[in-house]
Amino acid sequence: MKHLNFKYVTKSRHSILIDRQDIILWRQRYLRKIKEYRREGRYIYYQDETWINEGHAPKKAWIDQTVLSSRQAFLDGLTTGLKQPSGKGKRLIIGHIGGEEGFVEDSLLIFEAKKNKEDYHQEMNADSFEKWFRGVLPKLKPNSVVVMDNAPYHSRKLESLPKMSWTKPRILEWLTSKNISFEATMVKATLIDIVRQHKQEHCDKYVVDEMAAQHGIIVLRLPPYHCELNPIELVWAQAKGYVARNNKTFKMTEVKKLFEEGLQHITPEKWNSCVSHIIKKEDKMYGLDHMIDNVTDRFLINVTESDSDDFLSDNE
Repeated sequence: MKHLNFKYVTKSRHSILIDRQDIILWRQRYLRKIKEYRREGRYIYYQDETWINEGHAPKKAWIDQTVLSSRQAFLDGLTTGLKQPSGKGKRLIIGHIGGEEGFVEDSLLIFEAKKNKEDYHQEMNADSFEKWFRGVLPKLKPNSVVVMDNAPYHSRKLESLPKMSWTKPRILEWLTSKNISFEATMVKATLIDIVRQHKQEHCDKYVVDEMAAQHGIIVLRLPPYHCELNPIELVWAQAKGYVARNNKTFKMTEVKKLFEEGLQHITPEKWNSCVSHIIKKEDKMYGLDHMIDNVTDRFLINVTESDSDDFLSDNE
């Protein structure tokens, strides 16, 4: 183990598991903002993408325990059921947007993936998403809010930030255009450091945010790793469940048809129920952050007192 740079040490009993500070901060900002928008009477839309394979089927099924083999089933004139494909098969990429009144009409984005990669996000790009979003915006209510995650194709910057691959004259030109002070004798690394210091001031705008703002609409981004705060995740689960229950051919055309049918079964009432469930989760999460503050404060006090006691006992 020593050759692997492991060290045998005494473990401290004083430990507590909490979220990263930046995640807590982002979550609290999000929760405060969405509560504020609801108080203002703004309509909240929820946007997301998902995927489904042509081999999508239930993971569990009822079986007859009296039938011990496929041969016995054959001799008894029984069937062993529909044979599922050995692999997951081709994949559909789906995007949509909706709220407590249901899906936005004629806003479904659905296409077959070119490559069956593990991460479906690699099948989407900023150009295709922005084109779809541009067509959706005129259909949304005025002064509304669109909740979405921070996928790369949602987050293309309005303006590129200088980087080390840029030529020095190009970096100098960018700094000059932003009225940022610099010395021409500075090396590229120093100039890029100056750029980083002004990053938030000059390059913190997203293309989709500006597109939405032109329609009087606000884009609100979910905190990282918090997809559970998006009710459309519950909607996806219902639509996929419909596909799993009815998928008999495991063909892409059938799966696409079934998924679209599944979405039609998601009524405004079901959407409203999903949103209500998420609002309760938001309230619980908001309170939990404050509860964690209290717990960690007590923990720190106890640790400090314990360390003091240990110090005194060591010096007696």
